[in-house]
Amino acid sequence: MLEVSVTRKVLEAEGICSVELCAVDGSPLPPFQAGAHIDVHLADGLTRQYSLCNDSRERHRYVISVLKDPASRGGSSAIHEQIEPGQTLAIGAPRNHFPLTPAAKRHLLFGGGIGITPMLAMAHELHHQGADFELHYSFRSRKRAAFIQLLGQAPFASRVHLHDDSGPQAQKLDAATLLAAPAAGSHIYVCGPLGFMSFILDTAQAARWPADQVHREFFAAAAVDQSADTPFEVQLASSGQVFHIPADRTVFEVLDAAGIDIETSCEQGVCGTCVTRLLDGIADHRDQFLTAAEQAANDRFTPCCSRAKTPRLVLDL
Repeated sequence: MLEVSVTRKVLEAEGICSVELCAVDGSPLPPFQAGAHIDVHLADGLTRQYSLCNDSRERHRYVISVLKDPASRGGSSAIHEQIEPGQTLAIGAPRNHFPLTPAAKRHLLFGGGIGITPMLAMAHELHHQGADFELHYSFRSRKRAAFIQLLGQAPFASRVHLHDDSGPQAQKLDAATLLAAPAAGSHIYVCGPLGFMSFILDTAQAARWPADQVHREFFAAAAVDQSADTPFEVQLASSGQVFHIPADRTVFEVLDAAGIDIETSCEQGVCGTCVTRLLDGIADHRDQFLTAAEQAANDRFTPCCSRAKTPRLVLDL
């Protein structure tokens, strides 16, 4: 846990603010890699994850950017309405589930809306490496697009392509053309709203991009039909305790109520914080954090959202 001070807060676009965080004692912050995020601990026990969007070579600060979600569960509202310069916050050390691929020969970065945040850090890093990359930023309108000025003045500005959904057709994102020819050594990175993510991922799949050359980070989970959910049991490997999981409750909710400590954040299956080893049983994977291959391996489980296809699961808890 790190104690940081809010040193700057800027309204970057309609509904989007950036927050600069520096160590309270002025010391260098732990290093991070492009694509990393931090856990931000807020009032009332809320913990939310935000991607770091500044240059990873900066050790004096972390910068996050937050969209105020009308359906906020408390996190984005707290950042926008309660957090001000001069306050102190507790944050977790950076973690990276969305890294650049070191061996890639070419990088295609796709950011939609607030999904530009990890792409900014990636662009900085790729520029420092002298790597071959393009950054495609799609947004609904200019007034809702963050960091437009920064991108125009960045040392990698020539590699940035802006796609305004409210603008002329000629400048809109043509993903089918960009992704038409998968090449060995080329990698795709995508982050943004679910519709944008699905568009890019479906286009890549239709063009037969290998799954290991496509990387994604979701901010929110897709809706899941829960009408056919049924009860099952979870056994803890360490103690042998067995817990009944009703159809209308998650594994995390049941275990948390029983005093079983499981670290969690998003509670939607997108962040990976709660991933637990699965020792026996077959999971009904409902997360968007694990890849299809990782889900097929059936050795990891997200207690916050996933369920069971067998009567009992044995977890490494």
